[in-house]
Amino acid sequence: MAYTVIARRYRSQTFDDVVGQDAVAKTLKNAIQMGRVAHAYLFCGTRGVGKTTMARILAKSLNCLKADGPTVKPCLECDSCKAINTGEDIDVLEIDGASNTGVDNIRQLRENAMYRPARSRFKIYIIDEVHMLSAGAFNALLKILEEPPEHVKFIFATTEPHKVLPTIQSRCQRFDFQNISTAVIGQQLEKILKDEKIGSEKDLIIHLSRLANGSMRDALSLLDQLISGGQTPLTLEQLTAMLGIPDRQQVIKLLTAIGEQDGAGTLGAVDELLHAGQNPVGICDLAVENMRDLMVFMTAGADSPALSLTDDEKKQLAQLAEKFDVPALIYNITALEKLRWNLKNSETSRPLLEAALLRLALSEHFIGLEQLRGDGGKGSAQGAVKKKSLNVSTPVQSTAAQEAAPAQGGVSIGADLQSIQEQWESIAANCAQEDSSLAVCLKQGTPAALNGSTLEIRFAKEFDKAICERKADKIARMIAPLIGMDIQVKLGLGGSQTKTAAAAAEAPQPAKANRRQQNEALNDPVVQMVLKGLDATPVEIERVGDEEQEGQAKDTLFEEEN
Repeated sequence: MAYTVIARRYRSQTFDDVVGQDAVAKTLKNAIQMGRVAHAYLFCGTRGVGKTTMARILAKSLNCLKADGPTVKPCLECDSCKAINTGEDIDVLEIDGASNTGVDNIRQLRENAMYRPARSRFKIYIIDEVHMLSAGAFNALLKILEEPPEHVKFIFATTEPHKVLPTIQSRCQRFDFQNISTAVIGQQLEKILKDEKIGSEKDLIIHLSRLANGSMRDALSLLDQLISGGQTPLTLEQLTAMLGIPDRQQVIKLLTAIGEQDGAGTLGAVDELLHAGQNPVGICDLAVENMRDLMVFMTAGADSPALSLTDDEKKQLAQLAEKFDVPALIYNITALEKLRWNLKNSETSRPLLEAALLRLALSEHFIGLEQLRGDGGKGSAQGAVKKKSLNVSTPVQSTAAQEAAPAQGGVSIGADLQSIQEQWESIAANCAQEDSSLAVCLKQGTPAALNGSTLEIRFAKEFDKAICERKADKIARMIAPLIGMDIQVKLGLGGSQTKTAAAAAEAPQPAKANRRQQNEALNDPVVQMVLKGLDATPVEIERVGDEEQEGQAKDTLFEEEN
């Protein structure tokens, strides 16, 4: 006897058996019980979520021969129920919309629909992938769909409802089938394995449910394929070998290298994944998927319903969470998603991927726009741009550091709060030589108190505080040589956004640049180079400078990445 796959053997037979589409099943049951069955239904949803199964259940409920009328519990034993299950009933016609797209096919359907069913109450037409019908076929269907004979019912199924004409949709009752959750898929898989008396690892169910992407049929097909391997109990190792899924440890190794700002480790992890059979697009997808899980883990917690993780995966994410912050993950995900489309069409996809991942790993070592414009906006970046070392050494402390301070940008500051506040911009600018991204955040802070050897810095925005908080020790090391004493840094909220209150009150407000100044700023070769390199778009240009200098102003260009 021919083998029947699990997806067919465990197909839902009644409304009570339906998995993951409770709302649709309940509505249809109530309609049958109340005698309010419509003449046309439109079932929408992705593959494998139960559209055709629900159509067959509805057909059995309407045409069950053992019941006196439509019933929510078909017998499943009469000739009509059995024939509908196999798709062979003469009164329930299943039509493939992809191969019956023409007007002639619909004309024949209309002619046949006029005849009463041979043995059942209703003649039911189930048209799968109805969006494949041509515009002429849809128009030919309109009249009979609006006023069909009393014995005719239509059930349409589609994965692309936006391609179904509005005139068709308005004549149907539409039901949207949701993707089935990983938890529900997992429960069904456990039930089937129990019925089949097949053992499996606990983590295997979680991985199978996740790979199904909301499709019950996909999950059952994967399970059937895994069982065909002939090894029991089923293990996660068998699944990864069967599908060619990379070892999760390799992906974790890649994310760890990025989080630790290890350029060599990042390239090594990419090379291992490529040798394991992954292509650059696949590696990009893996990085996005795992960074997304980490972002949700850090934002909503390990028990969030948006996550489907094993215990080992939760432990791994907990370790990775110490190396990332949420704003960085948000940027990484959007950057990699944009990169993904370029990788598909690139003939040099590997170096493009490696360069992008190195950019994420070594982001703090890239020179910012402020340093490129450090010449006062005169168009030359030479002298303002300094090469940065990837291995930053710890500055010398105490007396020797204080003596060396003037050589580091000419900054010499007293070890008291007032001096630190007055020279805060100079301190941040001096720190830019070592860490440009950190210096930008420091400018948003305000020195609020100096208690002994503890300097308190306050920020107006949580975002700036969060970025600096990860590098509090580094901030202390950079400031210590400038004020001539070892300090600790404490970060808090409540400070002014840029300068101290007194300095902010005295500082002139930026003036709006006129059209000539805007054009000069935009045509600056350095600005053009930065915009092209960052794929950025200028959104505002302001004139900042000393009013006493005759017409000399610095154009500050604020940009945002596309």
